[in-house]
Amino acid sequence: MALEKWGPLAGLIGRWESGYDGRDVSFHNAKGKLAETPFREEATYSPVGPVGNGDQELYGLNYTTAAFREGDDSPFHTETGYWMWDAAEQQVMRCFMMPGIVTLIAGATVAPDATSFTLQSVTGSNVYGILSNPHLDRIAKCVRFDVTTTIGDGIFSYDETSMIEYQLNTDVIMHTDRNTLTLISRKV
Repeated sequence: MALEKWGPLAGLIGRWESGYDGRDVSFHNAKGKLAETPFREEATYSPVGPVGNGDQELYGLNYTTAAFREGDDSPFHTETGYWMWDAAEQQVMRCFMMPGIVTLIAGATVAPDATSFTLQSVTGSNVYGILSNPHLDRIAKCVRFDVTTTIGDGIFSYDETSMIEYQLNTDVIMHTDRNTLTLISRKV
């Protein structure tokens, strides 16, 4: 497999895990305030491609991730989606859905050999946008998403922020997640 076809995403191929060093800072309904949750994470990134859209050729990664609180066997957060690389446009794109039925596509122009990059998404964009189910759109709308990913030798880290507008009290909450994962296996 010619890994250069995956551009800056090539280093993510494989199975990854972290200890309980991950941090989720979000609104906790039971506490009625922002709180921090340490978590561990398991993620798998499997190569996909080429994917053709007319004359557009994409290479990417099908991914799943699950985050677990200490002492819990069931994840409190899961995602499934794709990271895609468009070499001709130099675009990295991430599309995913969470079980709470929020779907987004984030993206940015990224150099083919980049080891760190930031993707963005905003509500209302036709290119890199965010969609929610009707309930969340009424009470807790995600209006912006930013994620910075850094890929190293056998490790990768991310730092992401979702700007959530709570309609009931007009508060804006910055929901943040960050973690560093270690490569377990390149075989997926």
